[in-house]
Amino acid sequence: MTERFITHYSVEEKMVNLNMLYKAGTFLSVILAAFIVSCSPYPLPPETRVDDVVEEMHGISIPDPYHWLEDRKTLETQNWIDKQNRYAEEIVGETPYRNYVEERLRELMDIAVTPLPKEAGNYEYFSMRRPGEDLPIVYRRELPEDTEIQKLLIDPTEDFEIVLDPHGMSPENTTRFSIVTFNKNGTLMIYNERNGGEDELIIRVRDVDSAVDLPDSLPRSLYGTVFFSHDQKGFYYVKRSRKIGPRVMYHELGTEHAKDKLIFGEGYGPEQFINVKQVDEGRYLIFTVQYGWAKSEVFFQDMEKNGPIRTIVDDINARFYTSFIDGELFMRTDYRADKNRLLAVNLADPDEINWREVIPEDKNVMENFVKIDDKFYVTYLYNGSNQIKVFEQNGTFSGEIFVPEFHRASIRAGKDKEAFVTVVSFTTPETTYRIDLNTGERTIWDQRQIDWSPENIIVEQVWRNSIDGTHVPMWVVHHKDVQLNGKNPTWLSGYGGFYVARKPSFNPTLALWLELGGVYALATLRGGSEFGESWHRDGMLLNKQHVFDDFISAAESLIDKGYTNPDKLVIQGGSNGGLLVGAALTQRPELFRAVICDFPDVDILRFPWYSTSNNAPALLEYGNSKIREQFEAIRKYSPYQNVRTNMAYPAVMFSTGDLDTRVPPSAAFKMAARLQASTTSGFPIILRYHHKAGHAAGRGLSFSRRIIDTAMKFTFVLQQLDVQMTFE
Repeated sequence: MTERFITHYSVEEKMVNLNMLYKAGTFLSVILAAFIVSCSPYPLPPETRVDDVVEEMHGISIPDPYHWLEDRKTLETQNWIDKQNRYAEEIVGETPYRNYVEERLRELMDIAVTPLPKEAGNYEYFSMRRPGEDLPIVYRRELPEDTEIQKLLIDPTEDFEIVLDPHGMSPENTTRFSIVTFNKNGTLMIYNERNGGEDELIIRVRDVDSAVDLPDSLPRSLYGTVFFSHDQKGFYYVKRSRKIGPRVMYHELGTEHAKDKLIFGEGYGPEQFINVKQVDEGRYLIFTVQYGWAKSEVFFQDMEKNGPIRTIVDDINARFYTSFIDGELFMRTDYRADKNRLLAVNLADPDEINWREVIPEDKNVMENFVKIDDKFYVTYLYNGSNQIKVFEQNGTFSGEIFVPEFHRASIRAGKDKEAFVTVVSFTTPETTYRIDLNTGERTIWDQRQIDWSPENIIVEQVWRNSIDGTHVPMWVVHHKDVQLNGKNPTWLSGYGGFYVARKPSFNPTLALWLELGGVYALATLRGGSEFGESWHRDGMLLNKQHVFDDFISAAESLIDKGYTNPDKLVIQGGSNGGLLVGAALTQRPELFRAVICDFPDVDILRFPWYSTSNNAPALLEYGNSKIREQFEAIRKYSPYQNVRTNMAYPAVMFSTGDLDTRVPPSAAFKMAARLQASTTSGFPIILRYHHKAGHAAGRGLSFSRRIIDTAMKFTFVLQQLDVQMTFE
């Protein structure tokens, strides 16, 4: 085990003072840049060819000096990637720190996680990764004779029948299998096969008794919902296309896929998502069309009457989430309710005038709901964490389910008069309680066992004003002995987009950071769902800069309140969070010492032209630079275009992979190259790239590879914040 962080002055720290002089204009930039490079303890990055490509957008010239890196398949680009990987390893190196971090992360992460089984026929099926293994294996066991719910936990130490084992199917164990669904009698299983971290899947249909895949399997593509039809003669599926958009299809078992029938979706484009579900014993199909993350449409078809597809919602600028319960369709929506309300629709007469409000809008955001027995259990967001309230069928409030302060929570039904509530926080791993709804008695049903103690760790929620005066909160987590002396190594993260709420969550990397005495902060930002749809819209499209302002204000607050200083502050984000930290480091580079930027959207200006991206709906969140007004907003913040020459940038580690088909990995290449050529700080800009990594399924890497990569990032942070560890 280690003692607390010990800091000392280093060459890097002295260079910060030189950078401050540079910012003050004391030295000529060229002379200073050469001097700093000569003083830097780090080797120079690989050389990158500079193009004279200039793109015209709306009559404005946009230089793109590293445009050639967008073609990832050329030998030149592949050689460049290899050199960057070697350079990254050279910078981080093999050190006792890295070895310790890797070992400790393995202790924290290599644990048994109890899966939730799916009942099919005479068996229970589940996917589980045992400690010491790289990938989850699909198992099954015979249904226990005693089906009392509290005795159905899966013991990871037991022996089970293996259904699908992906180990050894790819050189680096990057092939994964996931259960999708079963037919009624449990003889057929639909499962998917994923290659690394790509979004694209192969959908397979397996006869589980003969252990043979049928010819009805679907080839590699982008898929949404898949389920068997009520008559079991075939299955429905949603297939997405980069060119024509999503379509709901029906495949009859035993027929060729060329004969699959189009059910719904004609006329919709790549910027929409479509979902379909079968309800009421197969009587209805419910279709939802999602326009980005702020608007949706709802349709249904009465299959019993072989009726036409009818409209429930199609011209309302609001979001609708549907659940079919006891003969009625329920819709959680922000329509005329910024923080959501619950409506009921009788499908016999679905016109808006007949919609019935079940639970009205509350002062907090309605995040989810479930009906258990004869009551509604509604999960709310309260300042970024969860509360669960109980309502009668007529919408009358009737109580609460206790959730500890600063926790996220979810609830699901059990057997008669019982529920299962799962809670998790920054300091406590996931714990599930069984609740007797008659007596209120609560017992621990399942708890993740992790070798880490939250003793003496404090969780605070501190508030600040953003640049425009908006009052925004931030979680701050640290040991009780941390002093507000401005010297604490501090890790700041955030997201801010796509109606995603960043709530309390346990993370082994965070646990190690806290264990070593660091401060962790998670900034609540506009663009999420924490305070309603207006909060979301205030951080999207033309308002996207608000998200970056909120994040920068979080960094300034941590410094002003004495938690840390710019030499001890690292920021981290992935995907949209990668855009967040990319914008922050280009707008306020002097605020940060290090940046971890994973699978990032950092070239938003060219996003519509990246042929490798399957994420056209993101244009409805970020904006589309093909539209002049949105182009003007995007070019002010798009990180790649806003890198300035002869600027002292913090140390940056980019991570991406060849199978990221959602966010163009080439954007990270270009950003890394431009920063390497532009920075005068002498701090390293490195790129970590894996040919099988991507956006989906935990980046798509094996457990052992994820440990290695996570340890490398963590070690990079320790080095750049000049943190020393002493070993007992």
